Amino acid sequence: MTSDPSRTVACAHVIGTARALAGPQAITIAGETFASIEPTSAPTQDRLLAMPALVNAHDHGRAVSTSAIGADARPLESWLPYFALFPSVDPYLAAAMNFANGALGGTGTVMVHYTRAQGLTDLPTEAAEVARAARDVGVRAGFAVSMKDRNPLVYDGSEALLAALPPEARAEVGRRLIYKLLSPRDYMALVDDVAAAADGPGFNVQYGPNGVQWCSDELLRAVAEASHRTGRRVHMHLLETKYQRQWADANYPGGVVRMLDDIGLLSPRLTLAHCVWATPEELELLAQRGVTISVNTSSNLHLHSGVAPLTTMRQRGCTVALGIDGKAFDDDDDALRELRLGYFLHAGTGFDRTISREQAVQTAVGNGRFAVTNVRDGGLIEAGAAADMLLLDWTALNHDGIREDLNPIDLLFSRATARHIREVIVGGRTIVRDGRVLGVDLPAVRHEVLSRMRSGIAENATLVSALSALDDAIARHYVTDSHCC
Repeated sequence: MTSDPSRTVACAHVIGTARALAGPQAITIAGETFASIEPTSAPTQDRLLAMPALVNAHDHGRAVSTSAIGADARPLESWLPYFALFPSVDPYLAAAMNFANGALGGTGTVMVHYTRAQGLTDLPTEAAEVARAARDVGVRAGFAVSMKDRNPLVYDGSEALLAALPPEARAEVGRRLIYKLLSPRDYMALVDDVAAAADGPGFNVQYGPNGVQWCSDELLRAVAEASHRTGRRVHMHLLETKYQRQWADANYPGGVVRMLDDIGLLSPRLTLAHCVWATPEELELLAQRGVTISVNTSSNLHLHSGVAPLTTMRQRGCTVALGIDGKAFDDDDDALRELRLGYFLHAGTGFDRTISREQAVQTAVGNGRFAVTNVRDGGLIEAGAAADMLLLDWTALNHDGIREDLNPIDLLFSRATARHIREVIVGGRTIVRDGRVLGVDLPAVRHEVLSRMRSGIAENATLVSALSALDDAIARHYVTDSHCC
């Protein structure tokens, strides 16, 4: 990343620091790092609140929300097939749109579990375009290579499910949703090829097995061995829904998390998305192994997956990060709102607090940056740290102006959304200023992507009809199948 020249920013307030700071502060950036944070008496005409740039520790890099294609109001299991409705678009433009939208929402670092490639070229070439988009927008990114080799439609019984569909729907689903399988050896080679094409400063390539229900034990064992050998991180879903919990219990009576530990997959190199249905004992084991859990509150609410046991995670010592998973609460990419929502759902009741607001900021940033970048640098605003920072409009936050001695973090958690962001800085480089992404022409990118989407979706009438039949079949499978009840 190319940083802006050295600059000093006078701020009315600073939060997310290694030590508590009171009153106006002058933050000096030299190159890509913070040089100093010192009290200042200089006028703070802009009235800014500085805080660390936020991290989206679990996402999928989608340019357009699934609500735009009619996929919402469904549980995960019948929601996933709707991704086939998305037409393929230029991977650079799709990634640039996703990264730019995230940056506007306050995200400086984002994990992309690349579960749906555009497929217009080979994956290493496509990943290089995604990395180029990240560099142009100016965000740090992780890129997990998607892997799956079983259960393409439901957890067990895909063949029976297909056979139960009307002939036309069966043919369309088979053509569009039954994917080509790679061997574990080929998947490991693919990660090596993607890393050779795209890995580098600011872009961390990882192994991305989709989840236990979609990956054979042989594939998961190969990932564990490769991660141990290379030191490369692993990013995977686990126990997101109650149907996954029921399937795992039926197929791994000794415990699915224990199985992952037995094959060597549990380590500080692993990030698990969701863990909504993990037991306290499983969470304790994950904590012992140093695994990071990305909690994706709004996504779980949208898909009726449940509410992650975040309080229990903390009590058991788990390392927890914040993810948006492509489904923020208002179906945007507002990381500030996601931070606040996750805090309020899990902060405790009455005088009993499970976590402070300062801790919520620090853990979301520090744990998330490690999970995405594989660099354990804390992500805070302190001398010597990477200069990743949000500058918020303090006057707009404190629009009442009744008291000037308010604790700024309280107003942050009461009010802050993306509309309060004045500037986003990553590695000393300003990537967003006053609601505009500086590295790419987002309106032009958006126009091009949506034009292709609108054109391509018209070609999917047969698939839309097939998905309606598939919806009903999937619902019957999970309501009546003995594996899931």
